[in-house]
Amino acid sequence: MKVIVDAYGGDNAPFEVVKGALQARDAYGVEIVLTGNEEEIRRIAKEQGWSLDGVEIVHATDVIGMNDIPKTILREHKECSMAVGLRLLAEGGGDAFVSAGSTGALLMGGTFLVKRIKGVSRAALAAIMPSAGEPYMLLDSGANVDCRPEMLLQFAQMGSLYMTHLFKKGEPATVGLLNVGTEEHKGGELQHETYALLKESGLNFIGNVEARDVPSGAADVVVTDGFSGNVLLKGIEGTVGLLMGFIKEIFYSNALTKIAALLVKSKLGGLKKKMSTEEHGGAPLLGITKPVIKAHGNSKALAIQNAVRVAAEFAEAGVIEMITESVKKGEVAADGAATADKAAD
Repeated sequence: MKVIVDAYGGDNAPFEVVKGALQARDAYGVEIVLTGNEEEIRRIAKEQGWSLDGVEIVHATDVIGMNDIPKTILREHKECSMAVGLRLLAEGGGDAFVSAGSTGALLMGGTFLVKRIKGVSRAALAAIMPSAGEPYMLLDSGANVDCRPEMLLQFAQMGSLYMTHLFKKGEPATVGLLNVGTEEHKGGELQHETYALLKESGLNFIGNVEARDVPSGAADVVVTDGFSGNVLLKGIEGTVGLLMGFIKEIFYSNALTKIAALLVKSKLGGLKKKMSTEEHGGAPLLGITKPVIKAHGNSKALAIQNAVRVAAEFAEAGVIEMITESVKKGEVAADGAATADKAAD
């Protein structure tokens, strides 16, 4: 298994990205291809005493930033580390691709350099999130701000295939529609029309789910438009971070609470690990012909390591082939619209 990693994508690149990729090589036995400034990557590795055995470096002369217009990855920034990696993936130079760079640029590059699956309207960013039980998928979580009901149906169908085969071990994943209430009549036109499509889809659709119930695992797949999904995603991330900060503040407030902290240290560590998005690594970009994983923009080494793991699992599971075949059979509703949407980052 060979995973291509954009060494210059994200806030902590290239140091944390290279470190995480090397950790993934050691932990999972995958081959790594790094795209970016070869001289600087080798210098960092030498300074840190990191071995580059089993690592290929493909030189890239440019970096596309978070504030750059996404479509510039196709022209002005076509030699950036992300574009070089995506082209390499498209040409068969690796089995999967990971980047912590701009979501919009990754969506644009994935759509036009790697290409969408024929019949899929838009690629969806499918975040894997921790819950009270098993992880759940939130999609779209930021790729498509404006959506049509038919797009949400496709997202649900693709997400169901992914979760059923990677997490549910063949048991049909439950699908819920994010809404302001659980009643069928709640929401606006988008929710009403999507509800009707999901109800007749043959999916394991459980109806509407409210945002407050999502973190407890209300559904295996929570489908929504990219605007609402991104707001919910970042709201959850912010709340978890705030809560963990409060817990730490309480336990370190005086000598007695510090003793108490020592007694529950392992439990607290387990809680932190369970609720950390770093443990889930990255979000698959569903609807693309090859595995593309978006890691969080502020990813550090552990998150990159796990993003590489997710990429390898995604490639090995054959979900893309399942989606492609399902579109052909009509099990995933084909849609003729084939233009890239606005992206949220």
